[in-house]
Amino acid sequence: MIELISPTRCIRCNQCVSVCPTGVFEAAPDGPPVIARHEDCQTCFMCELYCPADALYVAPQAEEHAIVDEDRLAEEGLLGSYRKNVGWGRGRKSTAAKDEMHIVFRYMNH
Repeated sequence: MIELISPTRCIRCNQCVSVCPTGVFEAAPDGPPVIARHEDCQTCFMCELYCPADALYVAPQAEEHAIVDEDRLAEEGLLGSYRKNVGWGRGRKSTAAKDEMHIVFRYMNH
């Protein structure tokens, strides 16, 4: 579930607003987007994936809204960690070549 938009990292590109399939975010005229419909988050990570500033944190296990500490998330490298782990972003290498799910799907079709 989306837990944080970092006001210090956010560049106000509104990518999260554009890519969210359930309309969780709303653009704000004088600041970062707002998490307007937290309960609609499906934890799909699209917002975190498309955020060029690594300003978002989606908690993978959260079922309800949790209060998070931005400094702690930054220290632990969790802001934008999904994007980093899949290799999206300038200077990062894609991890797709390491994904072996094709093996599972090959055996499922036989």
